[in-house]
Amino acid sequence: MPASIRPSQNIIRKAIFDIIGHDLAGLSFLELFSGSGAVGLEAISLGAGEVVMIEKDAKCHSVIEENITLLKLDPYDKDRPKIETYCMDAFVAVKRFSEKKRKFDLVFIDPPFGRELAKKALNLLSRYDILQPNCTVIVEHPKREILPEKAGRFSCFRQKTYGSSVLSLYK
Repeated sequence: MPASIRPSQNIIRKAIFDIIGHDLAGLSFLELFSGSGAVGLEAISLGAGEVVMIEKDAKCHSVIEENITLLKLDPYDKDRPKIETYCMDAFVAVKRFSEKKRKFDLVFIDPPFGRELAKKALNLLSRYDILQPNCTVIVEHPKREILPEKAGRFSCFRQKTYGSSVLSLYK
C-alpha cells in the first residue's frame, strides 16, 4: 500500500455506518479523497446502489482498482451495485458532477490531514448542487481542524472523537 494512504481506522469505519445505518439499499454514496477506498467498499457491502470513489493520487487509485478486483466486484455487472472510480482532484470532481446534474444521498470526505482541506471541501459541497435533499455529509478530520457548526446550507448535527480524528456529520 502506498505510504500516502491513511486508511480510515476500523473503529471509525464502524462508527460511520453505525451512525448512518447498515442498510444503504439503493442509496448513492460518494467518497471524496478515497485513499484505499475502504469506506466506499464498505458502502457496497451494505447494499448501496451506487458508489463513486474519487482519489487524486494515482498509486492510491490503483489500490482502489486492485481492491475492487480482489473483491470480485465487476463495475459492469448489471446485477451488482454501480461502482465508479476516478483518478482526479476531489474539487474538480464535485464541479463536474454538478455540471452533469449528478446527485448523491451520502457523502464521505476524508482529506489528507494537515492541509485544512476538510473545511474547504465542505464549503465547496455547499456551493454545488450534487446532493439529494436529505443528504448526509460525513467529514473525517483531525481534532485540530475545527469545522464550523454551519457551512452554507449544512448544519452539523453530530461530532464524535476517535483518538486524533473527529467525525463531523452534516445535514
